[in-house]
Amino acid sequence: MLKTVPNVTFKTRIRNEALGGPNPFEWKDVTTDDLFKNKKVVVFSLPGAFTPTCSTSHLPRFEALYEEFKAQGVDEIICISVNDAFVMFQWGKSQNAENVFLLPDGNGDFTRQMGMLVKKDNLGFGMRSWRYSMFVENGEITKLFSEAGYQDDAPSDPFEVSDADTMLDYLKSR
Repeated sequence: MLKTVPNVTFKTRIRNEALGGPNPFEWKDVTTDDLFKNKKVVVFSLPGAFTPTCSTSHLPRFEALYEEFKAQGVDEIICISVNDAFVMFQWGKSQNAENVFLLPDGNGDFTRQMGMLVKKDNLGFGMRSWRYSMFVENGEITKLFSEAGYQDDAPSDPFEVSDADTMLDYLKSR
């Protein structure tokens, strides 16, 4: 298992009101140092925006428990998915996500270097992330919860240990 998060630059979009118009967003590179250096971060990764379990359970529960995570000293909660910035933005809007930072891993670089990139050709998804969560302190992975059955074209999408409650229970027991 990795001891530190991969060194990756993410391509994100940020709002810039100075641009005006109906699409006041610009590209911004965000590095793993920007996200993790001198911070305590909960990360969870899922197969895709707008997919059933991700939209009905995974993201909403992290949103709902945000204040409890903050009470445990967590600086930020990040959701990573192998989707582009435009899809992640629209998914965030549709989910009314206000607390969790939705981070696009459009090329799958972070996910691949984490060893979590899998083929989901059986669903027509292509390459996606296996479902997992982790606690990261100053770039060091101190706890990782990965769903059982990791494999390409998995016949199911397990969701037993990467959930918000499992991570929160872990943090409370430290």
